[in-house]
Amino acid sequence: MSNIDRAVVIVLDSCGAGEAPDAADYGDAGADTLGHTAEAVGGLALPNFQAAGLGNLHSGLLGVPPVSHPSMAFGRLTEASAGKDSTTGHWELAGIITTSPTATFTDTGFPDALVRAVENESGHRFIGNYAASGTVIIEALGPKHLETGALILYTSADSVFQIAAHKDVVPLGELYRVCEIARRHCNQYNIGRVIARPFEGELGSLHRTYERHDYAMPPHSATMLDHASQGGLPVVGIGKIEDLFAGQGLTVAVHTEGDADGLDKTLEALDQYSAGIIFTNLVDLDMRYGHRENPTGYAAGLALIDSYLPRLIGRLTDRDLLFFSADHGNDPTDGSTDHTREYVPLLVHGRMAAGVDLGIRDQYCDVAATISDALNLAPPIRGVSFLEEIT
Repeated sequence: MSNIDRAVVIVLDSCGAGEAPDAADYGDAGADTLGHTAEAVGGLALPNFQAAGLGNLHSGLLGVPPVSHPSMAFGRLTEASAGKDSTTGHWELAGIITTSPTATFTDTGFPDALVRAVENESGHRFIGNYAASGTVIIEALGPKHLETGALILYTSADSVFQIAAHKDVVPLGELYRVCEIARRHCNQYNIGRVIARPFEGELGSLHRTYERHDYAMPPHSATMLDHASQGGLPVVGIGKIEDLFAGQGLTVAVHTEGDADGLDKTLEALDQYSAGIIFTNLVDLDMRYGHRENPTGYAAGLALIDSYLPRLIGRLTDRDLLFFSADHGNDPTDGSTDHTREYVPLLVHGRMAAGVDLGIRDQYCDVAATISDALNLAPPIRGVSFLEEIT
């Protein structure tokens, strides 16, 4: 029996750690979210992540050199699933592999039959229907949306059906209703997520709100979240975790407004739940900085998370494991607003984890395998536990 009661997983959304072996297949040769962000700002200032071993897992990281005695175990994870989106990455961290990528419509826009079906059932009309940055398309089509009330439809290199509307034109509940309709119709087209993108403000200063809601396909197999909740353990999803797993496997869902709020909610959960799994997504690195090609903001976002490490670790006991990782990359310097296929970092705090080199792991599922091993849950179909190395 393991002497671990609680596992905490914090996903630094989009924090890639260098091009994956198959990056060229995804058009991402040379991508390096952490490395290029550091170079763009003249060096990162992350004293707590540096002490943990971030510079040990990513060589040459400007401003974050390796240390002789890291306070955490360190390594990198290789994505085994097909794709480079948030849903696929989080599912793999939770123990399931996606072998067939979800459908994308970057070049063509969504099929007329799909668009008309959603329009007819919802009673709304769409404008747009092409791949674009969310902030760009809202500014471009905002005037027409405000004039006509037509919803803005767009996609990206990911499998996402995104619907944007001004809150003064389409109330939030109505936007969510349209997205629920779209989710049903998108299932037959194998589209990974429908995303509600509410925004507000005046022309020239329109901005998206944190009331975004993702409608994902449910996981195709049981994850460690299912195994834990079915075993009577609390499973707390913080941030967009509920959206990415369609609520499956969670006992508690907490939505957040930015990374500071997500970290505060994680601290609250650590005080409230002494056992089970706490699974947090910190979305700002991706949503606010990666997609907007803003390395300065990305560096500041990392510094914010870094500042919380002492408080997070201070809430832990020797019966806890804390994991920091990511779901994909989003290099803010590569001239693209899309995700990038990269390794992701792995930092683990535990009783005997300090200084353990976990190397380059073959799949994100190793996180699920380790947590399942620690909490005495059914193991994932794929994944290698490193529990013995860190306890």
